[in-house]
Amino acid sequence: MKKNLKYRLLVVFAVVAICIYLFVPPSQKINLGLDLRGGIHLVLQVVIHDALLAEAEQVRDRIDADLRNKDVAFNESRTADKPQGPEIEILGVPPDAQAAVENQLREHSSSWTFQTRYGEGQVDYVLQMVPAVKKYLSQQTVNQARETIRNRIDQFGVTEPTITVYGSGDVQDQIIVELPGVDDPNRVINLIKSTARLELKLVHPEKSSEFSSRESAVQAFGGALPVDYDVLPYRDVNETGGQTMYMVVRKAPSVTGRHLKNARRSQDNFTGRSEVSFFLNTEGVELFTRTTEQNVGNRLAIVLDDEIRSAPVIESRIASDSARITGRFSQEQAEDLALVLRSGALPARISILENRIIGPSLGMDSIKSGVFASLAGMLLVVIGMVVIYRLSGLNAILCLVVNLLILLGVLGYFRATLTLPGIAGIILTIGMAVDANILIFERIKEELRLGKTVRSAVESGFSRVFWTIMDTNITTLIAAVFLFQFGTGPIRGFAVTLAVGLIANIFAATFVSRAVFDWFLQSREVAKLSI
Repeated sequence: MKKNLKYRLLVVFAVVAICIYLFVPPSQKINLGLDLRGGIHLVLQVVIHDALLAEAEQVRDRIDADLRNKDVAFNESRTADKPQGPEIEILGVPPDAQAAVENQLREHSSSWTFQTRYGEGQVDYVLQMVPAVKKYLSQQTVNQARETIRNRIDQFGVTEPTITVYGSGDVQDQIIVELPGVDDPNRVINLIKSTARLELKLVHPEKSSEFSSRESAVQAFGGALPVDYDVLPYRDVNETGGQTMYMVVRKAPSVTGRHLKNARRSQDNFTGRSEVSFFLNTEGVELFTRTTEQNVGNRLAIVLDDEIRSAPVIESRIASDSARITGRFSQEQAEDLALVLRSGALPARISILENRIIGPSLGMDSIKSGVFASLAGMLLVVIGMVVIYRLSGLNAILCLVVNLLILLGVLGYFRATLTLPGIAGIILTIGMAVDANILIFERIKEELRLGKTVRSAVESGFSRVFWTIMDTNITTLIAAVFLFQFGTGPIRGFAVTLAVGLIANIFAATFVSRAVFDWFLQSREVAKLSI
């Protein structure tokens, strides 16, 4: 055996052995997609308007604080929720303070434009968000929501989730979530939807008691709340017995969820009830320490998703980095709350546009249909090649087997997720795998008809068809790349199997098939080729 041929055969055997090792056992190496395994398919919409409104409220709060610190006169500031987007209003500015207010507003001119309205001896300013900034914040909100959802799902333990941004219009505001193999869909949906916005807010120092209704809280202030305060529901089983009460708290939080370092489920040492302990980062500890130092004797509300969970009295300066959220939590509820706090708060509300639960029985039917179609297609190809090309057809069948082994090996190596479109790509690969062999065989037959010897005809057949095979496979490969780049999950699965199958097809047709012919002809003088 020639040394060159020996090395080529060793390469073929090595590739086949490695690919078998990579995908065996297939149940552990290749994951099944949603359509094959069953699970949840969700289409979520991010309510971007919430994030824009929150940004406007934060900017308003900063402007308000800066103007008051500089003793600039004005009546009030407020945020207006308008259809075209949130607006900030600075109302009741006297003419002599107009220059000072405009100087302060120009500090935000890169993101906000302002207009003036003249009234009875006073000036009002209306700030509107710059369109480019609005678009940027909208895109950031969707991306942050996607990453937050991904973090929650990863911590929940779902394997191979598909999470992609989708939608039409100026800003894509929809997120497609596919979770294969989920046993408790309702729990996962609740985890995804939960905003989990944690805030520590100071309770009004003079009206710190609970009120039975929102109206009674407002009446305690003469029918009009202070501008910087809001009324939130208060539910604490230890204090209110599970009844909903109301408290007046500052709008601006002292500490927020972005200062959170970690959160975990814990247990009360006295009652044994589950609770959630959370831990603050360095900036959060500084804010928490300053807040408690300046407000000894006042109450500090722990607010979760605009609902007060507890409101302890600050008895002294606290420099600790930890606090707890108590309540009637089950162990699972406490675990889930700690999970969403760790993964970060969603920047905006999430609404579910579509919720489909796919049963595993449907997936098994799809697998059986796909396997049957693959075997039937392979059988027809085998019969056709043997009938048309006789013994040479066995060479094409061997190349087909090598092609499939390489395809499965690559899927196993990357722990790829196999979907129904992916199976369609495999079936298409079966058909295309023999296409290159057909070109080679037909060229060999032409060379034999010209009177060439078998060895010379085989040599000419492979050399003359090589670039034709490369052209046809590369052009199809380019199409597969575009499908992967611009397609969603199922289309990508089809593109991956098709692309890998095409590359394996080039190797099998030009390398493996040639090695088999050379091995057959190198030790014997063949006068006639069965083709």
